[in-house]
Amino acid sequence: MHTARVVIDPAFRIGEADRRLFGSFVEHMGRCVYGGIFEPGHPTADPLGLRQDVLELTRELGVSVVRYPGGNFVSGYRWEDGTGPVGDRPRRLDLAWKTIETNAFGLDEFMVWARAAGVEPMLAVNLGTRGVQEALDLLEYANHPGGTSLSDRRRKHGAEQPYDVKLWCLGNELDGPWQVGHKTADEYGRLAAETARAMKLIDPSVSLIACGSSNRGMATFAAWEATVLEHTYEHVDYISAHTYYDPSDGDRASILASAVDMDAFIDEVVATADHVGAKLRNRKRLKISFDEWNVWYQSRLQHDLDRRGWVEAPALIEDGYTAADAVVVGDLLITLLRHADRVGVACQAQLVNVIAPIRTDTGGRAWRQSIFHPFALTARHARGTVLRTEPVTPSHDTKRYGPVPSLSTVAVHDDETGALSVFAVNRGETPLSVEFDLRAFPGLTTTEHLTLDGPPRRLDTAGRITVELAGASWNLIRSS
Repeated sequence: MHTARVVIDPAFRIGEADRRLFGSFVEHMGRCVYGGIFEPGHPTADPLGLRQDVLELTRELGVSVVRYPGGNFVSGYRWEDGTGPVGDRPRRLDLAWKTIETNAFGLDEFMVWARAAGVEPMLAVNLGTRGVQEALDLLEYANHPGGTSLSDRRRKHGAEQPYDVKLWCLGNELDGPWQVGHKTADEYGRLAAETARAMKLIDPSVSLIACGSSNRGMATFAAWEATVLEHTYEHVDYISAHTYYDPSDGDRASILASAVDMDAFIDEVVATADHVGAKLRNRKRLKISFDEWNVWYQSRLQHDLDRRGWVEAPALIEDGYTAADAVVVGDLLITLLRHADRVGVACQAQLVNVIAPIRTDTGGRAWRQSIFHPFALTARHARGTVLRTEPVTPSHDTKRYGPVPSLSTVAVHDDETGALSVFAVNRGETPLSVEFDLRAFPGLTTTEHLTLDGPPRRLDTAGRITVELAGASWNLIRSS
């Protein structure tokens, strides 16, 4: 058995564990909406068609913010189509996922769902096929109290009070050639800046997110961020980041070390943003909205798209997740917490059915996938101040990332209750004996060790505790 050591001290502060780090994503893609959160006629559905079993699991998952309606879908979406009497709504071709969009579910239904789920809404505007005016119309409809054509239309549709949405994405992945309305960095940057300026004239309280690169592997990565931010830096609050990790090639050692890549991605986006800020003599420090991330067996997507024609809400990338996938998800959450000073929003994509922690049968049950559990436990216990940990740990080799640390950790200290939560992943296959030095927390009296595959275990808390971490495992060491 290998050994490692971690010193935890309340002085090693990174920042607060923002609740927005535990976001999710609902896109009009596959069965995420239709047959996922919305299914009129389902045994648990309310009069609006919202599945109560999915709502219950969403609350259990601990989701804080939900991004809507896309994703690639938003780059061809007309938001007005999803408002007003359902019988009058048009059916449209969705070019992003090659489906027919019925528009039976739209903005007003989503806002009712968000309130029921207890989540903050995060809306995206279409800067692919549309522009400044359409974004302003949507903001006026959503946030203006009344007395104008669009705000009174919302009231006529049943929402007397404004939705007061604070988080807005200025488009989605417009660096990607696959995106409807794909643009160069200069084209997008100028449009995003114009849209941001105008939106803040309507509602200065909104927080705006500029599109960063679709992933770190894009040929234009970093150059895209630099150019976009030179246009938008003074007008936006976040730059987005997206990443998915695909286990399809069977390289288990590399997929278990995926958080190494996410960590580097965050550092590089931060460095690029800070460079632009320095260049512009702007003292504001932008944060990252990591609003798409997950494990995704992405190589299966094209087969799913090619095997059928234009249909409504087909099953699409409904991946089944393994225990190893859950370990990766837990480690990605550790990485997001380790950057709590610069990552202010994060959304696991997606919530239901589509590469999701929650799955459903049409007309039937809803259930939790393996990746549900590390997310739910982290969201529940990562409350308070995030503390930097620098494990003394062995390393092991991976094909994709070279030598990587076997142990990944972060700690969160709840200043109100005094509780300390240490999240730890053993990325290697060899069991790891870890000594946690907790002497800087003399008031701790009890400790339990939680894993994904067994009941909690009680531990001695006399200053130093030793915990055995199984190979390829996610762990929570909870002290109070």
